[in-house]
Amino acid sequence: MAAEHDATGPADGRGPLQGVRVVELVGIGPGPFAAMLLADLGADVVRVDRPGGSALGIDPAQDLTNRNKRSVVLDLKTHDGLQAALALVERADILIEGNRPGVTERLGIGPDACRARNPRLVYGRMTGWGQQGPLASRAGHDLGYIAVSGALGLAGPAGGPPYAPANLLGDYAGGSLYLVVGLLAALHHARSPGGTGQVVDAAVVDGASHLTSMIHGMLAAGAWQDRRGVNLLDGGAPFYDTYDTADGGHMAVGALEPSFYEEFLRLLGLGEDTTLPSRDDPANWTALRERIAARFRLRTRDEWTEVFDGSDACVAPVLSLAEAPRHPHLAARGTFLELDGRTQPAPAPRFSATPGAVRTPPALPGAHTAEVARDWELPDLLALDKEATP
Repeated sequence: MAAEHDATGPADGRGPLQGVRVVELVGIGPGPFAAMLLADLGADVVRVDRPGGSALGIDPAQDLTNRNKRSVVLDLKTHDGLQAALALVERADILIEGNRPGVTERLGIGPDACRARNPRLVYGRMTGWGQQGPLASRAGHDLGYIAVSGALGLAGPAGGPPYAPANLLGDYAGGSLYLVVGLLAALHHARSPGGTGQVVDAAVVDGASHLTSMIHGMLAAGAWQDRRGVNLLDGGAPFYDTYDTADGGHMAVGALEPSFYEEFLRLLGLGEDTTLPSRDDPANWTALRERIAARFRLRTRDEWTEVFDGSDACVAPVLSLAEAPRHPHLAARGTFLELDGRTQPAPAPRFSATPGAVRTPPALPGAHTAEVARDWELPDLLALDKEATP
């Protein structure tokens, strides 16, 4: 058992969602991450695992998206398993599922069946394509969702293909975070006078598209070109880009404002160079980038990090996942934790009065049946668990 880590400081570490009950139907990707976020903020998340284990393919003990949760194993294809799941739903505030449209309906645990048992239930549906539309029933993954939203087309150099930003932009930013916002908004409505539960249709294509709102505004204003690697914020500008260093590392430069740019040039050693092309004319950007790149190649990443340390030049080293927890600022804030030998991000955001915490390690399938049966007043879970747990 991991020691409880308080994410901000005082109070009991139970988070602002203490008392909120969530049923999570087993899935992969954005659904489990959204449920983890709710659990980090104090919700009592019970994950309904299926017999035979998860399709994720990693050791459940290492799956950090299952931290702060509890797990029961139920076979929803059996009458008793389904009835036990519906009994959980009766006592829940939120349900999260990430199946293709129609799957939970066929199982008997769709929105109508659940809300017939619990009219105040907020039923969260997490998919890539959404519940309606020509592609709703099709398979897909993060990369395809952000491709059609226009978001993927923003990432990459002008002269090459777009690159895949892991599954952070689609599954987690466009999917999980929008699902959580929708769930909490719907929960607020359900708990208001005269409020009822409702279905939240969170689609990665919708969320990823919504994330591009500012860029669409710039496009409409003529301040953005609809092509990659030639704009202010997509690596087109030499003062908003990444550069190689002498040791094969990289530095990220975000010196957008003129005052920050002046500080950047001074520390880079180009502040007094009267031959330096003006940044104000995009026609000069190629030549300016070459001059900046040549300077960065003269020193290592760590040497440049020391040069820019403490300045307002808006320059930072590009760190790997393993290096990030050791960055002085992140270490000082406790942005990462090490619990039970695992390095992991701490709960976010932070709360002054009701901080969240990492209270328990990743939930193993079926490990909490007795606890859930007691706390949710469902003694029949114990008998089913003995039958379903592998």
